[in-house]
Amino acid sequence: MARSAAEPHQVTQLTVRQADGYATLAWQPVDDATDYQIERTPVAADNTPTGQPTIVGIWRPNRQINQEAPTFADAGFNPGDRFQWRVRARIGTTEAPYSTATTDTTRQPWGDPNVPGEQLRTQWETTRAAQYTSDTAEYAYTAALDALSDRVRVVEIGRTIQNRPINMLVIGHPAPPATPAAVAATTPLSINCNVHGNEPGDREACLIMARQLAFSDDPRTIDLLTHTTVLIVPTINGDGRAANTRGNSTGQDLNRDYSLIRQPETDALIRMVRDYRPIAGYDGHEFGNARAGDLPMLPPRHQNVAQSIFDQSQHMIEDHMYREGAEAGWWACPYGCEGGGNVGLSEETILRNTLGLKNVVNSLLELRSSGGQTRPDEGNTANNRRRKSYSALWTFQQFLDYHRANLPGITQARADAITFQAANTGRIVFRGSRPIPAHPAPHPGDSPPPLDAPRPDLILDNAPCAYKLTEEQYHGARTDGPGGTGTTVAQRLAAHGWKVVKTGGDYYVPLAQPERGLIPLLLDAQGVEKLTSGERVYPTLTGQRDGKLVVTGFACLDDATINGPVTVKPGAALVATGTTFTGPVTAAGAAGVILADTTVTGPVHITGTTDAISVIDVTITGPVTLSANTTGTDTPLLAGNTIDGPLTCTANSPAPTNLTLPNTGQGPRTDQCAAL
Repeated sequence: MARSAAEPHQVTQLTVRQADGYATLAWQPVDDATDYQIERTPVAADNTPTGQPTIVGIWRPNRQINQEAPTFADAGFNPGDRFQWRVRARIGTTEAPYSTATTDTTRQPWGDPNVPGEQLRTQWETTRAAQYTSDTAEYAYTAALDALSDRVRVVEIGRTIQNRPINMLVIGHPAPPATPAAVAATTPLSINCNVHGNEPGDREACLIMARQLAFSDDPRTIDLLTHTTVLIVPTINGDGRAANTRGNSTGQDLNRDYSLIRQPETDALIRMVRDYRPIAGYDGHEFGNARAGDLPMLPPRHQNVAQSIFDQSQHMIEDHMYREGAEAGWWACPYGCEGGGNVGLSEETILRNTLGLKNVVNSLLELRSSGGQTRPDEGNTANNRRRKSYSALWTFQQFLDYHRANLPGITQARADAITFQAANTGRIVFRGSRPIPAHPAPHPGDSPPPLDAPRPDLILDNAPCAYKLTEEQYHGARTDGPGGTGTTVAQRLAAHGWKVVKTGGDYYVPLAQPERGLIPLLLDAQGVEKLTSGERVYPTLTGQRDGKLVVTGFACLDDATINGPVTVKPGAALVATGTTFTGPVTAAGAAGVILADTTVTGPVHITGTTDAISVIDVTITGPVTLSANTTGTDTPLLAGNTIDGPLTCTANSPAPTNLTLPNTGQGPRTDQCAAL
């Protein structure tokens, strides 16, 4: 039976539950309480005090969604130390009596110090948060994880301007798949831990979590790693981390460069996303508002992000992180909560928006950089650092749990996004965000993240079929990179993985492909931060056509009906969306064939293509053959189609992929398409 309060408004039923780097306090709420103060006192093994009692936390009603069962994640202490806790309510400014004390020893850092691998510790851990882990200490630590655990492979995805390696931990059970394509088939998730060099709290959490994933034998970890691959990039901005600066060595804020990819660091991450194809991601930061929550979060808000990706990202934040945060005692809220200022907008250059436009369910994480009024003891630097990093560790572990429990929903959201984008329907917004509620009901916060609704001059209602670039635009020298030199538009579009076809001496970038929402932002003259001003190309054929169609040059069909055979001549390109073909579609030696949201009654034969092939969400009644297509570094796409007939793929270089959107229908699938 619960003990009643000995005095009016006294807190009762105080409990403490230990976790990695924090302790969850819970108690019975007090009627009319304005807030609660959490007191912590260091004690010896016999529970005698070894230091002064300190108010370490303030619980306020607006901090979480479970006011009827208040919890507080006490953090900042050195793991392994022993404490006594008490909690008291305040009614206005009147302090009620403290609860009966509860005493416990906090959890030691994860890993048995006597077991190889588990005994590894970061520089941050060994110095009790007095020092962050240096670059050389990071390389030694991650190399040791690689050497001692079959689950871990460290790969270098690029180099910084100052030639520091940008490493990624690829983690799976019993071992990670051997190639990026094989990893992509496991529907991986990714964590980008440290883009701003002076925001290293998430990075330390990533390094600790990597050790846990590498060596833990608990059923949860084994289950997680058996069903997916975890990709961790500890430090994309090694130069900024070494100098403790926000930007890289040129001063570039890398989180304003993921679409433009002017820097080698962002180029490395975007190529990783292209090759490993994570379906969900988290991006770690720190936030300089002392009033805000412990863990401000935000989904991709740009209005060109597919609705399914936005909705699933919000589901992850509001229906998982807010709920689980309330259980654990963390204050999770939207980035910008509590008067957060003009933050969290729709710039496509920001990773959460770039990833959303690449059909990745994802969220930003902002660790509050100082304790503020709700954590008054965190003027102590080491305490503040520990709270930040262990709260990030909690978040990233919850991200793994969310991915595991909601994988069908995530994969469906991604599939819906890819087919929606490839269909090239709807308006284009060059800059503008979706609204975000201030806080989950029933406790709205005082200020939602700001809304940068799209201005009329930043909306294009009539989207083109493609953008045409001249030779100079496509291959010409650029001056927007480090030292006044930069990679070409061609190299950046290749880094994004976009389909480009060359015909008639010009280069065409169709919008009927998976990242349609991002393409105009870089190539349209109306773009806010465009790479170049491409020429809009609108459909060349709509409506009904009876009889044979021979494609020479660049042909774009939209909402067309073709009754008769279609032949794509050598060097020509066909793009078709929302179109019905009755008759065979044949391309031999074509520059490109791009089909989406289309129906074909008849055979489809594509052979000898030189630039790009993409067939997405197409219903085909008849045999499909892809043979001897040599598209260089561009991988042919056969994704989410219904094919009632044989599917044969032979001697294609590279082999086609389905982007983990299986093709359905009747008929055998052979050779390179046997698994698609």
